[in-house]
Amino acid sequence: MSNQMTRREFVKVVAGVGAAVTIAPAGAARTFAANEAVNVAFVGSGGMGGGNLGHIAGLKTSKGARLANVVGLCDVDRNRLKAAKKAHGKAKTYVDFRKMLTEMRKEIDAVMVSTPDHTHYPASAMAIKLGMAVSTEKPLTQSIWEARQLGILAKKHKVVTQHDHEGHAGSDLRRGVEWIKSGLIGPVREVHIFTDRPIWPQGLAKRPPTQPVPGHLEWDLWIGPAPFRKYHRHLHPFAWRGWWDFGSGALGDMGCHFFDLAFWALDLGEALKIGDKHPIVCSAEHEGNSEETYPKWSIVTLKVPERGKLPPVTIKWWDGHKLPKPPPEFGTGRKFPTNGSMFIGEGGPMLVYNTGGARLLPESRMREARVREVKPFLPRSPGHKKEWLLAVRGEGKASSNFTDYGGPLAEVVLLGNLAIKAGKTIEWDSVNLKANNAPELDQWVKREYRKGWDL
Repeated sequence: MSNQMTRREFVKVVAGVGAAVTIAPAGAARTFAANEAVNVAFVGSGGMGGGNLGHIAGLKTSKGARLANVVGLCDVDRNRLKAAKKAHGKAKTYVDFRKMLTEMRKEIDAVMVSTPDHTHYPASAMAIKLGMAVSTEKPLTQSIWEARQLGILAKKHKVVTQHDHEGHAGSDLRRGVEWIKSGLIGPVREVHIFTDRPIWPQGLAKRPPTQPVPGHLEWDLWIGPAPFRKYHRHLHPFAWRGWWDFGSGALGDMGCHFFDLAFWALDLGEALKIGDKHPIVCSAEHEGNSEETYPKWSIVTLKVPERGKLPPVTIKWWDGHKLPKPPPEFGTGRKFPTNGSMFIGEGGPMLVYNTGGARLLPESRMREARVREVKPFLPRSPGHKKEWLLAVRGEGKASSNFTDYGGPLAEVVLLGNLAIKAGKTIEWDSVNLKANNAPELDQWVKREYRKGWDL
């Protein structure tokens, strides 16, 4: 029997998903016995998926019991699928996630989605509609509409979800949030976020020559909901990140990591509730942007309005080895980091290395008594994936769930790509998901799926 689903089969399944869930929800509705493992299926079992697979398979409860059973493996690359099967011999294997989720519906409690960005939404949405808990790699989705929709679906179907940006669980990041929320650096009106990405080809004006599809790759399934094109090696298995039809560029790769602290500490999610009267203003400088790929580098500016008592804040994103100017307090004779963020508060700057490791500037301020006086007040996490699996078992809550945090974070990050695509300053109405002065962007806010892949 083939483990690839026909278009007709998929349309039939999708049409019946809503009714099926109403009758008998899958794993999220059941009660787990003490130390009972969660049955997890993986959509994407190589690359990031392979790392996630190994991580989840190795997790233990506080009493040393296995936290997850690997029951299903899916990958369009049969070589990767074969390698994953070798390590997890009892798992069933598929090349088409739609068939896996349908056939194994009664066996799966939770799904980890680690595909290229363009397939995040279809796989996650289908699992949610089937009543399964879901954790999805960053960026949560490729488009802003998809991020909003996953939050709506998760709430409707009452399943446990987690946007998988690992740094969110880190104690260092939470310490930085506590410092800012405690007023240690005063009101913040300026933030710089920067990365050395992209480390894959971008700024290409046209597609490379077509090449034969490798025999181990299910190319039509890899294309999935995106516009079809013939195979070339600048896509699978890694460089897809730089293409508008499949990836989300440097912002998609690192934005959900590096925006996290600012999003949390400065309540940026509140700006998404304000609407067209106080829009978020977005603009971008860049070089090499084309119809096919993201630019060689970009500097994106988001001007976020007041959120309650918090003042307006300007957030600048820098990639492609473009960096903000270090503040005088950074000093001389030191190398400024290439990945991290910098918060300019009225009481002085704070530099953050990667997703954690916050340092007040100048360094002498780190010895001040008031730094030690900021007592921890945010809950500490047992680990991002473990937190999700425990929540699936009814133990606690996933802190970056699609509805309350993970989805809104993705929306803010993806706004930067919308500004790059616009080629002009846009005014973003986050309530109605509209660029007030750029209706031509509607096709990028909500993308059209290839026939047969609509959910």
